[in-house]
Amino acid sequence: MKIVFTLILSFTLSNIMAQQNEIIRKDLQPALVDQKVKNAEIQEITFSAGQAAPKHLHPCPVVGYVKSGSVLFQIEGQNPIIIEEGASFYEPKNTNILHFDNYFKRKADDIYCFLFERE
Repeated sequence: MKIVFTLILSFTLSNIMAQQNEIIRKDLQPALVDQKVKNAEIQEITFSAGQAAPKHLHPCPVVGYVKSGSVLFQIEGQNPIIIEEGASFYEPKNTNILHFDNYFKRKADDIYCFLFERE
């Protein structure tokens, strides 16, 4: 009986350990870059509570991920949306971004952006 219990315990522990070491991937945002990429730049951006970015555009596509907080996001010609924590976004190159604002007035946002410089 002791051997059976030991085997069951050993099997259960090895399954738990295997599950803890499992890599989990989650697709966030497909983005058509449609250009040869010379290099990619990754930025971590922190917005103060209530801070808003000015109207802007990038000469390259930008893909990003909201690590914490929420962002009011609007591409020119489209309706504004709220990007929640854990979600991603895409900014097409040479397109006006009307809003990229910290949606919550009481806490900071942390955002990761990936910029793809043209070759």
